Amino acid sequence: MRKAKVYIALLHYPMYNKRMDIITTSVTNLDLHDIARAARTYDVEKFYVVHPSPNQQNLIKDIVAYWQEGYGGDYNTDRKEAFKRLYICSDLKQVIEYITGHEGQAPITVATDARDYGNSVTYRNLKDIMYNEEKIFLILFGTGWGIGKELIMNCDYILEPIEPNRSYNHLSVRSAVTIILDRLLGAYWF
Repeated sequence: MRKAKVYIALLHYPMYNKRMDIITTSVTNLDLHDIARAARTYDVEKFYVVHPSPNQQNLIKDIVAYWQEGYGGDYNTDRKEAFKRLYICSDLKQVIEYITGHEGQAPITVATDARDYGNSVTYRNLKDIMYNEEKIFLILFGTGWGIGKELIMNCDYILEPIEPNRSYNHLSVRSAVTIILDRLLGAYWF
């Protein structure tokens, strides 16, 4: 049983586009569904969807409401349960303030990226910390072509890429989240 509490956040700004410009990405319906389900499966405390746009926040609220209050919630109670972990925030600062207020301490931030920054923590080392130490973690996931480098470099840890030496290294964020949560919070199979 792990001792650490783990929160996750799906960021939509500051993200890179394929030209490496900093942009704000749009919400993807499937990301919300699949990441909420993964968060529930691996007992993540909360799943924050971070977007600065009120219009995009309203879209998220509409999607969640359908599965919480509408026909979707009655039809698919598993999805309703998964969406109970999803919270909307305008920026990362707000997420950190919520967690700090709830836990009484600031979370340890962990950036994820498909790029290798050279000073990355391994899955094995981070998993050992999470299972053996009573700490609070916030794992950050990016959309688009990844989280802006400045934000990554301000995190406490940068997690090693899932497959750094592959010739093709561009998983969907929902796939990456599931793989990473399984490696960090799943059974010790290795």
